[in-house]
Amino acid sequence: MNAEYIGVDLGGTTFNAGLVHSGMLLEETSRKIVSNASSETILTVLTDAIEEILTEDVKGIGVGVPGIVDPQNGMIYNIQNIPAWQEVPLQQILQEEFKVPVVLNNDANCFALGEKQFGKGKEFSDFIGLSIGTGLGMGVIINNSLYSGVLCGAGEIGMLPYKEGLVEEYTGSFFFIREYGISAKEMHKEALNGDRKAIRAFEEFGTHLGEAIKMILFMYAPQAIIMGGSIAKAQQFFESSMHESIRKFAYPKQIEQLKILTSSHPNLPILGASALCL
Repeated sequence: MNAEYIGVDLGGTTFNAGLVHSGMLLEETSRKIVSNASSETILTVLTDAIEEILTEDVKGIGVGVPGIVDPQNGMIYNIQNIPAWQEVPLQQILQEEFKVPVVLNNDANCFALGEKQFGKGKEFSDFIGLSIGTGLGMGVIINNSLYSGVLCGAGEIGMLPYKEGLVEEYTGSFFFIREYGISAKEMHKEALNGDRKAIRAFEEFGTHLGEAIKMILFMYAPQAIIMGGSIAKAQQFFESSMHESIRKFAYPKQIEQLKILTSSHPNLPILGASALCL
């Protein structure tokens, strides 16, 4: 069977698309976007990326979106990092353009689905996929199935109130920009070079992330939490303070059975988006 699928991961600053066959990424392309560009410009960037890897064997396109999604009606709403996309019939637009079925879901849900289908999530029936990047996204797997909730809104832990703002303002790149004036990526480079200020910044970040994980434990009591996203690459600098925070959880027996893992597959958001078509 030659059926291929395209998975698209719509990040805050980059669109990544991949051609997938039997769970393997055959080809990948990436496009930078300007967040304040017009809706038409952004759609052109997206369709150009898909066109580049489209083949006659493609049977569907799955798209992970950083925002609220209505998969039944093919609409995306309130994309926080793309102001022009407040209400876009993306499914209809792409289906008319490429003449194949298109399926939409939240990008963090796609990460969790990718882990379940192709990654470390295979061994768990109930786990959380935690995407740590610009903000904090979360996908929920319950009884071996993705739980999306109404408008794919389940798992928006980053939007919960925390301290003087929201959880993701302390557990994503927002934290480093606000507190230190540089991105998490740049801070990671400095930490790798032994900069003590950068190392302390990640220690503080880990404490906040541990608090967010305790919220997850109260809500879902999962078997595992699998971390992914760009900041997860800096785990060596925040894992100690993260675990120290988690150790203060109210139910120690639950912590004894919890596994916290880091995704080892860099393409899971794309693979997970393609899996929406299966």
